[in-house]
This record gives sequence, structure tokens and C-alpha cells, in this order.
Amino acid sequence: MITKTYFKTKDYCKVKFSFTPEQGETVEILGLNSDWEKGIFMSKKKDGSFSTEVSLPKNSRHEFKYRIDNATWLNEDAADAQQPNEFGGSNSIIEL
Repeated sequence: MITKTYFKTKDYCKVKFSFTPEQGETVEILGLNSDWEKGIFMSKKKDGSFSTEVSLPKNSRHEFKYRIDNATWLNEDAADAQQPNEFGGSNSIIEL
């Protein structure tokens, strides 16, 4: 799930990512701000879900994917869109 919080006086949007994989000990988001090397690790909750908040520029578009346990790549079903990638799969899209 993605929750966007816009601020009238700020040039960024606070985005909360929440994700519940079937199994996994770590979840990170890759691709935001075109950074596919350095992931943003999400905090694990008691119910097994993971979440994090990120500030992203308004009027921007970002491709991203979740990586579980540094191995499995998954998309966000609640993303604004999906876009084909160069590996034959797709990436999630968030538009602000």
C-alpha cells in the first residue's frame, strides 16, 4: 500500500510504503530517484508487514520494486502504474 501526504508549503511529498510479503526477513525498496544500487530498508512490524516513509519531489515519477531477502523482486499492486523493464518483467510506478 502507498499513502501520499502532500504539503502546501513544501516542494516534496511524504510517501509511506507498506508491504506484507508471504515470507521474508528483510524488505527494501529499490529504484526510487533512479537508484537501483542502494536500497531503502523497510522496518518489520509485529504483524509481519514492513513499512517506511520517504520524501520525494512533487511533480516527479519514479520506478521501483521491492526486494525480499536480497533475492526476490516484487511489484506493488497498489502502484499508480506498471511499466515494462529491460529484463522482461515490469516495475511499479509512483507519480507525485
